[in-house]
Amino acid sequence: MKTAEMNTRLTLAAEAFIRRMVRFAAGPMPGFKLKVSPGGCSGLATEFDLAGELQGNDLVWEHQGLRIFLDPESRELLEGATVDFTESFTHTGLVVKTQGPSSVACSSSSQLIPLQSLMRR
Repeated sequence: MKTAEMNTRLTLAAEAFIRRMVRFAAGPMPGFKLKVSPGGCSGLATEFDLAGELQGNDLVWEHQGLRIFLDPESRELLEGATVDFTESFTHTGLVVKTQGPSSVACSSSSQLIPLQSLMRR
């Protein structure tokens, strides 16, 4: 098992969410697969899944008994960040907070694109 030392903080809300999800994971080494990529309002977008074992060149971040599987890019993006879980009308899920300004700005005045304009004719 390839483990990773992380300079990343999980809030209590994020930790509780991940613990609830991991209860449903099965396999020889169940864990929480977290994928982080550039994008989203905070500058980083997250995706997650349950995994039964490590895949490819993933690393394991062990945090308070949790096994969080990270690919190398996600590990790099999470360095020095805080992972939180939020639940509101507009967003429910994991949010990565980094220090410094976000590379992407979001506001309630963001322009919406009509769905019809995206459809092929």
